[in-house]
Amino acid sequence: MTARDDRTEVLPIVSPLKVIDHRTIKKGSGWWLAVVLVESWGKRNIGLYMWQRKKDGRWHRKQKFTIHTQEKWDLISEAVEELIKDMH
Repeated sequence: MTARDDRTEVLPIVSPLKVIDHRTIKKGSGWWLAVVLVESWGKRNIGLYMWQRKKDGRWHRKQKFTIHTQEKWDLISEAVEELIKDMH
């Protein structure tokens, strides 16, 4: 599975966050998951966003997980790599 490379999509992210780039992981059946590089107040971070489509047709954020530094990402990715082996 690879991320969808449709960077022309308008993400349902509001000011003061500015979308710099993103990758959609999955979109369909009422859910949208994307990894987003955002800028706010001169700082950039990466967020893992999950939106749900409501009855009115608009996307509403259900979850957001933010990675603020390379060091945090290193810890997170190392932990995931260790645990993912036990999924099979």
